[in-house]
Amino acid sequence: MRAVFALPPLVVRLSHALVALCLLTILTALATLPAQAAPPSSFSAAKRLAENEIYVDQDRTFYCGCAFDFDQGPDLASCGYQIRKQPKRAARIEWEHVMPAYDFGRQRQCWQEGGRRSCRANDPVFRQAEADLVNLVPSVGEVNGDRSNMRYGMATSADAYQYGQCTAKVDFPERTFQPPAAVRGDIARTYWYMRDTYGIQIGRQQQQLFRAWAKADPVSAWERERNRRIARIQGSGNPYVEGDTSNDKGEEKIVEKGEGRNEEKTDNSGSAEAPAWTKGRDSSPLAPDHSAAAFSCTPRKSCGTMRSCEEARYHLTQCGNARLDGDGDGTPCEALCG
Repeated sequence: MRAVFALPPLVVRLSHALVALCLLTILTALATLPAQAAPPSSFSAAKRLAENEIYVDQDRTFYCGCAFDFDQGPDLASCGYQIRKQPKRAARIEWEHVMPAYDFGRQRQCWQEGGRRSCRANDPVFRQAEADLVNLVPSVGEVNGDRSNMRYGMATSADAYQYGQCTAKVDFPERTFQPPAAVRGDIARTYWYMRDTYGIQIGRQQQQLFRAWAKADPVSAWERERNRRIARIQGSGNPYVEGDTSNDKGEEKIVEKGEGRNEEKTDNSGSAEAPAWTKGRDSSPLAPDHSAAAFSCTPRKSCGTMRSCEEARYHLTQCGNARLDGDGDGTPCEALCG
């Protein structure tokens, strides 16, 4: 028989201690590794991440620039906000989808089979789009509810409502929501991101309007910082923000006639630079010419009835009359402004 030699007790104890030390070192190293970036698993998870990691040191709402606290709600006096009709919703912060769920859901089969609830239950692409942090911004609850899934544009009807000193307007007769000039470029770049990421179709007229908005409202310091924070969480951000792109270079995707007459929503709900809607942006927001007071969005005009290039530019950028820019280069009425 082969002789069996037992190790001295001290050697055994030292061996066990060495193994334990190695395991502890490995576990400590693993614990210090950065977590792998991954998109939020649900809309609820996205809202928590947005509050705790993106807007943790920000305190202004997207459209109106009202000071807010996630627990206490918005300070309406800080932005001169006037309640339209819903004081309870105006007293809370809600997460707004810049591109409404209807717009990125209605083109999917699940929506045809049962709307938003069906898409949440059966379509992982819809769930990812609904939870995409690029598309979420904090808003006064009443503004979020009023906007619903209206298309963006210029509110021209006599019944359009402006929320006091907040220059956002809601136009119920025309089903149009007019955002303040200081966030129009942010909206355009978000729409382009959603279009490219999820294959969403956007109408030609909206595309042309967004090009004009993005050119007039370039990327701000806070927009870049917000995008960096989102990229750390999701693994990637919005290339139209990263590249400081002021004009969309992507292919136009056309939707059928009647686009924008959407149904109602089925569900609502380290210190950085100053936000986009405050002073100190990289560039001035869409500021009207000194002569703009003489212009009006009504009646809707064609190039043949424009009296000057300044008037044509006003109708393109302020009134959303994208037909004046037939080639989509940002210059209206080439005979006047070319």
